[in-house]
Amino acid sequence: MTAPPFILSPTSLTEFPAYWCERPELFAAIADGKTEQARALAVLKWFISTLKGQYTSRNESMGSEKKPLNPVLGELFYGYWPANAARGGKTTLVVEQVSHHPPITAYRIENLEKGVILTGHNAQKTSFSGGSIIVKQVGHAVLTVSLPSGESEEYLITLPRLRIDGLWYGSPYIELAETSYIQSSTGWLSTIEYKGKGYFSGKSHSFKATLTPPSHIHTSPHVIEGTWHTTSKDSHSGATFHDVTSPKEEITVAPIEAQGEWESRKLWFGVAKGIREGDFESAATFKGKIENEQRQRRRDESAGGTTWELKHFKHVEHDPVYERLGKLFKANPPTEDGYSYLGNGPHSES
Repeated sequence: MTAPPFILSPTSLTEFPAYWCERPELFAAIADGKTEQARALAVLKWFISTLKGQYTSRNESMGSEKKPLNPVLGELFYGYWPANAARGGKTTLVVEQVSHHPPITAYRIENLEKGVILTGHNAQKTSFSGGSIIVKQVGHAVLTVSLPSGESEEYLITLPRLRIDGLWYGSPYIELAETSYIQSSTGWLSTIEYKGKGYFSGKSHSFKATLTPPSHIHTSPHVIEGTWHTTSKDSHSGATFHDVTSPKEEITVAPIEAQGEWESRKLWFGVAKGIREGDFESAATFKGKIENEQRQRRRDESAGGTTWELKHFKHVEHDPVYERLGKLFKANPPTEDGYSYLGNGPHSES
């Protein structure tokens, strides 16, 4: 089903992984934790702080949730957050659309000076329930932290389920649902429960996160409660845990004229311009042209017996990190595929 341009966002889904790092100082700070517990808390704080950008910021900028542009196979998005004293080195992002049916986006975020790296992929499965759209997010991310000792820690991050409400009123918004997990290779586990606004009670965007220690460490769990789009508190100390009320830092992207034809903003330039200017006819024309070119490309591949070759990622049938860390909290499903990064992004040369 092709969405009409007036309900579309001018942004492609390939840009969405940038939301993981719009507070790059929190991403970098993970490496500064002196203990396993401190680093597990820093990962949780960074993760909770990404949710506002990922799931509510478009309502604030566009009035209601709009459908992002559906990326084409092979679409690319590159960007970075510059180095500064607070976060050390430059933080880079490489995104590639690795599948069109179903749409799957793979990404890699690195701050090599701090030794913090995030690799993941994301896809969505949509269904309807009552007056809501339920979006099951497929995929996961793995965060790796290199320690001064030469060892490294890994964190498996699963994704929350989304519920898109407000459809009847013509102003859709996203609510997070159910539970997601962050499992550290050191045994620390964050369990994040999402509670939306019910018909009669509850605050929108509420969550409760519990960080539990591995079995050999006898200490009380940390409990964090609040609303992920504003602030939260440590239930034990009352101290503020995360606060995303200050402005985020947009990613720096090369100007359109310096981008390659497969880069997202260059590829969708005509469509995005039409949407932003309210010229939906021109947006629809450009969109149709891109979609027809893609269909033709797939027909040519089919006729020639060839398949599209990925540029920055390689598909792996079973992600060993997911299986190893998933066992620790009985992840469902117990196994998942993944995409390993080939180390050849445009930032590799710089």
